[in-house]
This record gives sequence, C-alpha cells and structure tokens, in this order.
Amino acid sequence: MVKNVTDQDFEQEVIKSTLPVLVDLWAPWCRPCWMVAPVVDKLAERYDGRFKFCRLNIDESPQTAAKYRIMSIPTLMFFKDGKAVDTVIGAVPERVLQPKIEELL
Repeated sequence: MVKNVTDQDFEQEVIKSTLPVLVDLWAPWCRPCWMVAPVVDKLAERYDGRFKFCRLNIDESPQTAAKYRIMSIPTLMFFKDGKAVDTVIGAVPERVLQPKIEELL
C-alpha cells in the first residue's frame, strides 16, 4: 500500500521510518506522474512489510518539495535511516526502481 504524506507528517512517516522508504513526488496535472503511479503501486505490493512507499503531492505540500529542491516531477526519492540516499527523475519502468529497492533492503 502506498501512503499519502504531507508536509505535516513527512518527518514522522519518512524520516523516522524504521524501514527504507520510496517517496513518489507528484502533482495531479503531471501526465508522467500518472504513468509511474501504477509501477510504484505494484512495487508497494511486492515489498509490503519490507519497504515503505509514500506519495507526496507537491502542490499540497510545497515545503517538503522546496526542502529537497524538487525541480521536476515525477521525482522518486529513496530514504534510509532518515536520509535521502538516491533520486530518480522521470517516469521510469519497474526495472529501474527494483534494483535500487533491493540495494536498500
């Protein structure tokens, strides 16, 4: 399951997570974001309980987007132990994301 997060709960859900986290930064008007969403959903099912998946709407949570200098979306950020450790920009296929997830497990 992919959890929707906001500026208000980002620290609790992502930074303080005991699991590694993939954050999908998106906006409703972004067509490529709609393309990557099903890929993230599929990975969330596969790695349930071992990896956390979150989605952040940058229009509704501009502080977090600004803090991490998000310039284009979709942006997929990987966090481990409270730190951003990797970033992928653009609508990428599952085969690009899966090795990054495996590396952080």
